[in-house]
Amino acid sequence: VQLQASGGGLVQAGGPLRLSCAASGRTFMTNTMAWFRQAPGKEREFVAAMRWTANSTFHADSVKGRFTISGDNAKNTLYLQMNGLKPDDTATYYCAASGIVTTNPSRSSLYGYWGRGTLVTVSS
Repeated sequence: VQLQASGGGLVQAGGPLRLSCAASGRTFMTNTMAWFRQAPGKEREFVAAMRWTANSTFHADSVKGRFTISGDNAKNTLYLQMNGLKPDDTATYYCAASGIVTTNPSRSSLYGYWGRGTLVTVSS
């Protein structure tokens, strides 16, 4: 499975941005897809996940109410709509995929496929 994330950039605080992650290859192995982020000097953290078969979503507490994960199965594309961005949201955002169906999709160790990341910078 190959993952290509896009949509990052520079945005002012309070503004919106939408990230996309296109999956190709053995996409039948992407039961769960997620977004993680890593800020400079910090550990990678979970942002949001989606289980395709159950059409269920999960969001980290830090982004609930501001970010929304969604997907287009026909296009094998995952999205992350980010609204009300804050400077603390500045990070490189990675999409990830897993063939595992889990009730706890926040663990990065579950994901065997990772995209290269797209940088989001939020200015104050």
